[in-house]
Amino acid sequence: MTVAAILKHKGSEVFSVPPTAKVVELARLLTARRIGAALVRDSADQLLGIVTERDVLFAVGSKGAEAMDMTVAQLMTRALTTVTPATTVAEAMELMTAGRFRHLPVVEHGRLLGLVSIGDVVKTRLMAQEGEVESLKAYVAGAA
Repeated sequence: MTVAAILKHKGSEVFSVPPTAKVVELARLLTARRIGAALVRDSADQLLGIVTERDVLFAVGSKGAEAMDMTVAQLMTRALTTVTPATTVAEAMELMTAGRFRHLPVVEHGRLLGLVSIGDVVKTRLMAQEGEVESLKAYVAGAA
């Protein structure tokens, strides 16, 4: 199973914010959309980074209320790990575990195609395992 299969099921809508957005605006938008991350893109739609709810929490924990007046550019992770549609779900899970992050932008030929989360990856792995179990049950039942 590949990341392309996740995007086919999930869709390719990606929430993004400009680097000039204030952290308080980001927090409101993440809350309203019930999502954990936003990609940061400039006016030319170039991918600049990613900012997560965890980034907001750490900023508030270290800076206090003044963190809300910071810009997204001050918090975002600039060195992005990305995947392609051909990346396997197992590879994506391995990248997320090793890098200790929960979101992977999907990029092909410099074009952003979507964003997958750890929840998307785990759900896909569980569905694949359930399918394998059902196939094995059917095989055993048919062989008996």
